[in-house]
Amino acid sequence: METQIDYWQAHALLEWQVDLGVTEAIMDAPVNRYELPDHAPKPAKVQAVKDAPVDQGSKLSRTEEGVEVAVQLAKSVVSLEGLREVLAGFDYCDLKRGARNLVFSDGNPKARVMIVGEAPGRDEDIQGKPFVGRSGQLLDKMFAAIGLDRHSPDSEHALYITNPIPWRPPENRDPTPAEIAMLKPFLIRHIELADPEVIVLMGNWACTALLGRAGITRLRGNWQTVLGKPAMPMTHPAYLLRNPIAKRDAWADLLDIQARLKGAS
Repeated sequence: METQIDYWQAHALLEWQVDLGVTEAIMDAPVNRYELPDHAPKPAKVQAVKDAPVDQGSKLSRTEEGVEVAVQLAKSVVSLEGLREVLAGFDYCDLKRGARNLVFSDGNPKARVMIVGEAPGRDEDIQGKPFVGRSGQLLDKMFAAIGLDRHSPDSEHALYITNPIPWRPPENRDPTPAEIAMLKPFLIRHIELADPEVIVLMGNWACTALLGRAGITRLRGNWQTVLGKPAMPMTHPAYLLRNPIAKRDAWADLLDIQARLKGAS
């Protein structure tokens, strides 16, 4: 009896083998390549996965239904713990099936400053926390320079961090518009429940999700408004690691955030 596995199971098994150090795929029996035909058979076409209707009688696509369900679920929660639980049970986004962990948040939820990053990477997926790799180390150093720390129990000097996408996209690809749309209601509710004084939009995908615009090099340094709160777009630490010269602009943005916090004190 044949056992079939779907794409996400196969992807997880392959990633597990790569983590173990597997570098070559072999079969259970040797193959004499000199006896292979001159023209190898063409691989079967892989049918693209599209938004299929929920059922034949429904007019809503799976994405549209997912957005509606997300809106209702997000409205129903009254605490960050409840939001995490509801998001963990949300099955409309296929990213969940290929990820190791839900990356919900890190830091002090009572912090005055809330950072919204991008999609989790490999390190974040393994640990279940945002900004834990090299980018996270740089992020911590940046905000420590203005007296803010994600580990601080004091809300005055604390940081709270989340992402618009809580699951790692396969091979670190960009999130799709459908994924952003389905998960945006949870992000909005996350901000409402945390109720920060200042929001930092760290990178293009945070701006796309909350401002409906990209182009971080143009947006950075210019205050925006998100849910009635001041929001500062900043270049992502990963960009700064690749372009150290941009750290000068990031420092100017940090000083602007510090001044805004002092003015609100």
